[in-house]
Amino acid sequence: MKKHWYDYLWIASLLYLVLGFFNILFAWLGLLCFFIPLLFALVGGSKGYCNRYCGRGQLFGLLGGRFGLSRKKDVPGWMKSKVFRYGFLIFFFAMFFVMLWNTWLVFAGVQDLKQVVTLLWTFKLPWHWAYHGTLFAPGVAQFAFGFYSVMLTSTVLGLVTMVLFKPRSWCVYCPMGTMTQLICKARNGREV
Repeated sequence: MKKHWYDYLWIASLLYLVLGFFNILFAWLGLLCFFIPLLFALVGGSKGYCNRYCGRGQLFGLLGGRFGLSRKKDVPGWMKSKVFRYGFLIFFFAMFFVMLWNTWLVFAGVQDLKQVVTLLWTFKLPWHWAYHGTLFAPGVAQFAFGFYSVMLTSTVLGLVTMVLFKPRSWCVYCPMGTMTQLICKARNGREV
């Protein structure tokens, strides 16, 4: 089967994680993974990004498929349910808004910059080597630490479900996938 340029976007996902390990400000690039799928859904009315261009989904497909790191079991029904997917979306956005709140507190000077990455919304990992000050306000770095935490956490969750189930099991409950699906249904006039 002929390969296209977009079949290699998994490299961008991997590169994102590596760059953020060495310089946290690269975490800002992750916003592309938020806005591009939304634009696809709003403009095109489809989940074309998820189906073709999502580097993270490709990475899980590669690791779980070609490299055999997946048990290739079906995802449990509860994980596919609307209750779980919408609940996870709400939880994910609650954690995202907590991250934005902490960023605002640093911008406002109410709290100092925390050079940590929070994995699974619980475990605070020191990440001081990835930031050495810049011309930007500390809030810029605080957003990067928080956003990298979100991206790393979702990658870890995706890796765990990849190993336990099918390679792209993360795609079943991915908050961006759920949100783009809601946008597509609303845009195309179908019941949500």
